[in-house]
Amino acid sequence: MNIRRVIYNFILVLVSFILQTTVFRALDFGDIAPNLMIIVVASTGFIKGDRSGLVIGFFSGLLIDIFFGTYIGFFALIYMYIGFIVGKFHEIFFSQSIAIPIVFITIADFLFGFICYILMFLFRNKFNIGYYMMSNIIPEMVYTALIAIFFYPVILHMNNRLDEREERNAKKFV
Repeated sequence: MNIRRVIYNFILVLVSFILQTTVFRALDFGDIAPNLMIIVVASTGFIKGDRSGLVIGFFSGLLIDIFFGTYIGFFALIYMYIGFIVGKFHEIFFSQSIAIPIVFITIADFLFGFICYILMFLFRNKFNIGYYMMSNIIPEMVYTALIAIFFYPVILHMNNRLDEREERNAKKFV
């Protein structure tokens, strides 16, 4: 892995975290904000594969755990699995189209919300899943999908530029 790619991924995760916790909290609708970290994790997994999705997911979740989590590793594990699962579709689907990645980002956000519901509420005997779906999971999923329409092409463009630069550098040494 190239040092530029590591720096790019670090900056991408950090900027997304800062935007998610500041700007988009101010632009929330009914206390619902988009999940930019899911967009970053799912996009990276979809563009670069399961290993990259797993690593970016782990560090994104760890960042959320450090600042907002009750337990260190809870969100890291969830984001890591989501990045890995979405990354498995890297070989099957074409990442240059915008429709399929947006669908995967939407599904990933739904899975994230559902897993969080199960682990945070269902085990504490709070069985009102219909209310949680209609008030949290589905609105966040829609808001995240709308933001992903604008955010995914930026991530894709930056990844393509890094790939081109890595290819040019590799050709210099051959």
